[in-house]
Amino acid sequence: MAELWAEWGGYAYAIAALWAFFEGETFVLAAAAVGAAAGGIDPWLLMVVVWGGSFAGDQTWFFIGRRYGPGALARFPRCQRNAARATEMLHRHGTLFVLGFRFLYGIRNVAAAACGLAGMEYRRFAILNFIGAGVWASSFVAAGWFLGSWLGTERLFYLICAVVFTLLGLLVARNLLRRRAARRALPA
Repeated sequence: MAELWAEWGGYAYAIAALWAFFEGETFVLAAAAVGAAAGGIDPWLLMVVVWGGSFAGDQTWFFIGRRYGPGALARFPRCQRNAARATEMLHRHGTLFVLGFRFLYGIRNVAAAACGLAGMEYRRFAILNFIGAGVWASSFVAAGWFLGSWLGTERLFYLICAVVFTLLGLLVARNLLRRRAARRALPA
């Protein structure tokens, strides 16, 4: 990642913003940690660009939910369950939900669309979204920076490798278990 910033310079920050537009927690944490451990990444600039990327992404999803309504969700059946959960949480928690949905795994991508579907006022959502995106960006950049400073370059590399291999192992195990369950469900 340090090489990405060294090679690409300002374009690497644009990539970070684009990544935050769609998702980004892992990328932001890794970029900040590498920046703290190896240098070459400005944490303040990183925070600003991922803040903007996250804000813009959620504004886009809000607009899609508001403009195209339930028909847009019908095209993505896997998202409907998460959108229903997000809408329920929005009605239950309102402002707090909009400020914090970025921190809820599996809901973030559909939460802004659910706010649009629920008819939330555009200006209210934009203000809360801006604040929430700022809290998210500063939290993840700070956490990554702390982790990188604490671990150093070599231990950070080993930690990232361990996390990647663990996640790959979990994905393989999940797929094997799903296949086994599907075979058992077949009539004999």
